[in-house]
Amino acid sequence: MAVDVDVLDRNVRRMAAGAADRGLVLRPHAKTHKTIEIARRQIEHGAAGLTVATVREAEIFADGGVTDLFIAYPIWPSPERARRLRALADRVALRVGVDSVESAEALARAVGSLDVLVEVDSGHHRSGVQPAEAGALIGAAERLGHRVRGVFTFPGHSYGPGLREPAASDEARALADASPHAEVRSGGSTPTAGLADLGPVNEIRPGVYVFNDAQQVELGTCAFGDVALTVAATVVSRTGNRAIVDAGSKVLGADRPAWATGFGRLPDVPDARVVALSEHHATIEFPDGTPARGDVLRVAPNHVCTTVNLVEELVVVSGGSQVDSWRVAARGANT
Repeated sequence: MAVDVDVLDRNVRRMAAGAADRGLVLRPHAKTHKTIEIARRQIEHGAAGLTVATVREAEIFADGGVTDLFIAYPIWPSPERARRLRALADRVALRVGVDSVESAEALARAVGSLDVLVEVDSGHHRSGVQPAEAGALIGAAERLGHRVRGVFTFPGHSYGPGLREPAASDEARALADASPHAEVRSGGSTPTAGLADLGPVNEIRPGVYVFNDAQQVELGTCAFGDVALTVAATVVSRTGNRAIVDAGSKVLGADRPAWATGFGRLPDVPDARVVALSEHHATIEFPDGTPARGDVLRVAPNHVCTTVNLVEELVVVSGGSQVDSWRVAARGANT
């Protein structure tokens, strides 16, 4: 997997500048890159800290020198996980997500008082309380001894053609209804983070923007020139207008939303489509001029977060030449 560091740095700077211009705190989600070197770049360019999905991710980035972390997940504390949370809270400025009285109680019993954010469902219908229920949960968490710093949501229903603007409106409405005067009102997926009117949102947590991917191109969030991570795939077979390359689902990942035009895209051949994946094969259809066996093609995966989690190392390039390699430090950090 190759990362064009010049494109990556441009993406990092652009998001940081956009957040600063609108007076927003930037707390990017590190589950996309899972890489210490990229985390340091984000913080150097103004990120207040990082968002992570798991306790293990938080531990790895704390080991890498990140001192402000938000676990944006309704953690259920097993005894071992509780021990690790206590250790983390002693090392860094730590916030965790809650979305029920039961989880707030479990955290209070197992870990003690924590800085928490209450998760609100803004339309994605995954985890999170309804906005009207947030006040009661905030009160319950505070009575249990937690320090409630605010509310957060994930407008994941922005991932679809024409849905960015409606999802951003849903996000703003949900956070306003939940707690309009909270210290932290956190949202902002990559598709919605760049929208000018984020209403009550004062913190954003985009992740994919560092690399971008085929989904973001097809959603109109970015252009092919903004895609920093691609898979180098070699043509191993060809028939008619189809080529087979050596990058299947075990490299590209298997994500394909119903609206996507394929299992990935070729930035250098925008009209080509990845029409099928096996474990070690990808089938690519070309409008004309099928490449020769042995040719190396750049393939942008549909969902870069899952792709990165499949490899141990990222090859860093600039001007077409390798300049470094970065370990995917938080690969498989799922607990």
